[in-house]
Amino acid sequence: MPARRQWLPWLIALAAVVLAAWAWWPTAKNDVLATTLTAFEKQNRLSVFSAELSPVVVADDAELFGMLTSKQVAVIPVRVDYTLDLSAMTRERMAWDMKAKRLDVRLPPLTLSRPNLDEGRAQYLREGVWISRNTQDKLTRENTAAAEQQAAAQAANPVLMGLARASAKDAVRQNLAIPLQVAGFGDVTVAVRFDGEATP
Repeated sequence: MPARRQWLPWLIALAAVVLAAWAWWPTAKNDVLATTLTAFEKQNRLSVFSAELSPVVVADDAELFGMLTSKQVAVIPVRVDYTLDLSAMTRERMAWDMKAKRLDVRLPPLTLSRPNLDEGRAQYLREGVWISRNTQDKLTRENTAAAEQQAAAQAANPVLMGLARASAKDAVRQNLAIPLQVAGFGDVTVAVRFDGEATP
């Protein structure tokens, strides 16, 4: 189940912000937080994880009072993206301990995209003595709707959500720690958690 992480654009933007903030850090640490929040807001959304799923769905149809039945089994590749709404980041979600060189970040919940079905790569198996074009279209529509529902449920399962949260934490941790180190703050500890999680 491949996953994609898209960190580089955010890393570049955040590095520029941190380097700019470094010049006047000694006078106002809260200004750094405000500038970092601006970087979050400018990015708007950060894609942290993608899940590739292959729901197997079945659709049935009956005509002529049930005497003419048909079935269509479909395997439809689906991608679901997991994103962070960075515009939801507020000052209250970040805290900087200058003495300990520790930045605490509390993230909002992940957002799951609507399942993106690749019907061009779908595989179908049909059963029936005779399947009209209209019936086939009906079965395909039902397969599509069922695949979207199934993919949404699979994407929200605890295992995938755990992987997506871990990926999000890694992305935020690296994209904050590295620019701060480059800016001359040394080894900075970035502790990242989601709403409802205990402080690391």
